[in-house]
Amino acid sequence: MTQVSGEDLKRRFGTRAVHAGHIPDPLAGAVMTPIYQTSTYIQEGLGRPRRGYEYARTRNPTREVLERNVAALEGGRHGFAFASGLAALDAVLKLLSAGDHVVSGENVYGGSHRQMTLVWARLGLTFTFVDAAETASIAAAVTPRTKMVYAETPTNPMMRLCDLAAAGEIARRASALCVVDNTFATPYFQRPLELGADVVLHSTTKYLNGHSDMVGGMLIVNRDDLAERIGFVQNAVGAVPGPFDCWLALRGTKTLALRMRQHDANGRRIAEWLAQHPKVERVYYPGLPSHPQHELACRQMKGFGGMISIELGSVERAKRFAEGTRIFALAESLGGVESLVGHPASMTHASVPPEMRRAMGLTDSLVRLSVGIEEVEDLIGDLEQALAAAG
Repeated sequence: MTQVSGEDLKRRFGTRAVHAGHIPDPLAGAVMTPIYQTSTYIQEGLGRPRRGYEYARTRNPTREVLERNVAALEGGRHGFAFASGLAALDAVLKLLSAGDHVVSGENVYGGSHRQMTLVWARLGLTFTFVDAAETASIAAAVTPRTKMVYAETPTNPMMRLCDLAAAGEIARRASALCVVDNTFATPYFQRPLELGADVVLHSTTKYLNGHSDMVGGMLIVNRDDLAERIGFVQNAVGAVPGPFDCWLALRGTKTLALRMRQHDANGRRIAEWLAQHPKVERVYYPGLPSHPQHELACRQMKGFGGMISIELGSVERAKRFAEGTRIFALAESLGGVESLVGHPASMTHASVPPEMRRAMGLTDSLVRLSVGIEEVEDLIGDLEQALAAAG
């Protein structure tokens, strides 16, 4: 089990991003953490592993540096890396037992909803999905069997917010865990542990890596007892990332502060521009004063990032727009340096029942933008020509 040093936690964010979790390479003093591409390690004798390393599923030096680094960015003490964000979700749900109840935000990533309803519900967990933007709805859904409150904030793709301090308090009163998917905001803009969460989840595939070239997940906690339990699941189930993917993610976190500042600057500018565009019916972006939870966003976030959703009024216009961009690439995922455009109803949230999508406002005419770090004038020009072509 890896643990963050107190010295790393004292440093400011940009310094932590570059240095936290790193230790000098014992062989040659390499500045960059080496890729320890090995499945096993020499032992000095029976029952005497060298420096505690026995088998790479259990421990890998490259992975441990990533775990310490991301944990430090979140202000946590323990980090656990997984092969994907969904593997991280699977691990945290394995802290529960058959018959336990989870209160979850309704507007979570489609893969998260699919795993909860089609895998874990079959194995005995029960789920109640609520609008997590309404604190009263979370509280009303809690039962004596509730063991977890789960939320994304901002949500994917409706950009709703959950009041993390309030959700954490509800979970504490129920003796339940508060788990927060912080993928969209990243620890640069929001740190749920400081607001009362017990566990923070990330798809490291997205902003933490930032270059669209690996898949991974992460769980971060402060509590030693939770760390012991998650560490057991990580080793026992074995859904760990390979060392090269860990190295790629570490390369990404070094520039996280710089990238998030540019994502945020571009996102704000484009959201404001879209909000004035006559061919856009509605813009979903917490940084806009017109967002119904803008005040909460300003209170619990330090920035708003580069994720924007827009309502175009018809599925035909959404299709023409998504297929008509030239810089924004039509692709799954988000959070890379390059700009992407997606159609949630047929891509990321296709597995969510249509009636549930409609109830939360996720229409077939909704388009999601992941605004990259390109020159904002070029991005606006691309969106302008695509909107014109969409009719």
